[in-house]
Amino acid sequence: MSTPTPLDLEHYTPATAVELQNQLRQRVVTQDRLGPVERVAGLDVGFIDRGRVTRAAVVVLSFPELELVESTRAFRPTCFPYIPGLLSFRELPALIDAVKDLSRPPDLLLCDGQGIAHPRRLGIASHLGIALDIPSIGVAKTRLCGTYGTVPEARGAWTPLCDGKETIGAVLRTRAGTKPLFVSSGHRIALNTAIRHVMACCTRYRLPETTRHAHRLASIAP
Repeated sequence: MSTPTPLDLEHYTPATAVELQNQLRQRVVTQDRLGPVERVAGLDVGFIDRGRVTRAAVVVLSFPELELVESTRAFRPTCFPYIPGLLSFRELPALIDAVKDLSRPPDLLLCDGQGIAHPRRLGIASHLGIALDIPSIGVAKTRLCGTYGTVPEARGAWTPLCDGKETIGAVLRTRAGTKPLFVSSGHRIALNTAIRHVMACCTRYRLPETTRHAHRLASIAP
């Protein structure tokens, strides 16, 4: 595969998908390359018809007010199997359709999945950020790779998520007394900036408001 094509994902096999990830990882930017954030998007995916159809939801909230501004959904035939580490090839085609249906692009994407906290440093948040050229953050409920120490109980406390000597994310306590989230840079944002924005999107709950709104929309029957 000579030319990476982050948008045209329907015809990849697991082997060629891994090859594309290894090429696209070179494009990921983990420094701040974002402007003012006024519209922050949450993204989530559900499946219908026994998994044969992908239902993608995108919800845009004002920032920092976190008031609902806009939402879209998109439906596509599911063309890639569920394989850990290759989630983007299953979900991105419908997610990209949904984002493109918005009246204008959001300033920041909060994805329900990994950014660079991924064995090949290209989780769904990084892949989507590159495909759309929009700053993105991975906000995952579970760990895909890496090791970490004890996370203090205070809201906003975090500990590094490391793979060997490399810091690939943060294990972040968004609410005292609940399980932490796994936050990582997706594209065009540094880890510390990503943590600040995730915390700013969390109110009374463990999950950011972006994720909560998107999950509800992705779960509604068509």
